Amino acid sequence: MKVIDKKLMDEIFAAALASPRKRSHYNLHESLDAPIHRLIMALADGTYIQPHRHLATGKTELFMILRGRCLMLTFNDAGVVKHRFELEAGGDVVAVESDPDTWHTVLPLSADTIACEVKPGPYQKPPASDTAKWAPAENDPRVPEFLAWFKVAAEGETFNFGKSEH
Repeated sequence: MKVIDKKLMDEIFAAALASPRKRSHYNLHESLDAPIHRLIMALADGTYIQPHRHLATGKTELFMILRGRCLMLTFNDAGVVKHRFELEAGGDVVAVESDPDTWHTVLPLSADTIACEVKPGPYQKPPASDTAKWAPAENDPRVPEFLAWFKVAAEGETFNFGKSEH
């Protein structure tokens, strides 16, 4: 039996704070070959997950907030914001399930964000075609600009390097 409690969430969050990527995860599934992947993720301030989709693998993804708050944006193929969801533990929106062709990413809005993600296994490395070319790569110097835009982006807006549209 596996229990997700405050102690586990605090440990995962401490690992995220110590990580250069400002995030960490704890797998509930036993192996990368498992038919269902379930993981607990800690998202610290400053983490950046490049917008992505799971089209090549045909996988849905369920994202649930366990502690804190985060923002999820979904996009069309051109990088236009389709949906903006504010997820909060105990709030009005606590989970979003993305279809395989949905471009999406999340950003923590609180200092203690913990989420649970569930998707079909086995693990398959995502191809380049499932990573958004209209958003900066993880180590791109424009990431802070993208994150600042992300926090205020509205449905129908796009991020353009050097000149985001509002």
